[in-house]
Amino acid sequence: MIDLILWVLQNIALAPYHVVLALANPGAWLNWDDPEAMVRFIYYGASVELFFVFLTTFLVITALGMAWKRDILWWGVRILEGFANAVGRVAAWAGMLMVLQQVMIVFLQRIFRVSEIQLGPFGTAFAQDLSWWGEELKLYNALVVTLCVTYTFVQGGHVRVDLVYSTVRFRTKRVIDMLGSLLFMMPFVTITYLYAWFFMWRHLITPSMTSTGTLDRMLMQSRIVRWNVETIGFSPNGFNAYFVFKVLIVAFCIMVMIQSVAVFWRAYLEWLEGEDSEGRYLDRDKTGDIDEDVEHMIHTGST
Repeated sequence: MIDLILWVLQNIALAPYHVVLALANPGAWLNWDDPEAMVRFIYYGASVELFFVFLTTFLVITALGMAWKRDILWWGVRILEGFANAVGRVAAWAGMLMVLQQVMIVFLQRIFRVSEIQLGPFGTAFAQDLSWWGEELKLYNALVVTLCVTYTFVQGGHVRVDLVYSTVRFRTKRVIDMLGSLLFMMPFVTITYLYAWFFMWRHLITPSMTSTGTLDRMLMQSRIVRWNVETIGFSPNGFNAYFVFKVLIVAFCIMVMIQSVAVFWRAYLEWLEGEDSEGRYLDRDKTGDIDEDVEHMIHTGST
């Protein structure tokens, strides 16, 4: 147990050094013309060092907000929730594109008997079979699921099974939120990200990199590393950019990790300041219909 504690403290102490080292040598991990630099990026993208850099940053900002200036945490909440809202509000338009494209496919296929759709933006032609456009609809769905997840969380739109939460006092709810963020959201998304990161790269390059590989072994493999982006579809003329789904899984993990920090900070601040601070700086959408807005507030527990 003592060894584990010392290991954690050592990595926290080394986190600033790792940040400075990475920023001082960007070519060592951003120059992807060099296979070794690409391999370093892959390795450190899901490494113990990166984990402790983020953990140390979280601990330092949290400590400053708790011990010195509370507004630091409120600004953090506003920035992180604002980021979730901004990304989600843009990505949500993919839902409308999905519906419009589906309607267009049905009309072109069933009424006009068209076999392909060709687009020519900026003078370049892009033509694909209707089956390709039909399968691409799953991409829009994936965009909504992965990039709108934290936006929906901020808006209070997620469905949850409530056995205890609604019956306890205000500050108890905030304690539950803090524990949920620390014990469930952060560990879950960290493990998911670890496997999603290497899962993504296995569909982008060859040979495959694994989460159990050491840096030295990966650097040895860098001599034979080459791009091998997955372009295999489920049907001969079907959608062939499924590697994008793997990228979106990583994006999903990053979004949820950011939101878990915002959840903890907001819950702590509302626990500390009391009921008067509930929903402070919370940017939720308004429909323009008073009755519907009130119903949504009741559903999300905002009133």
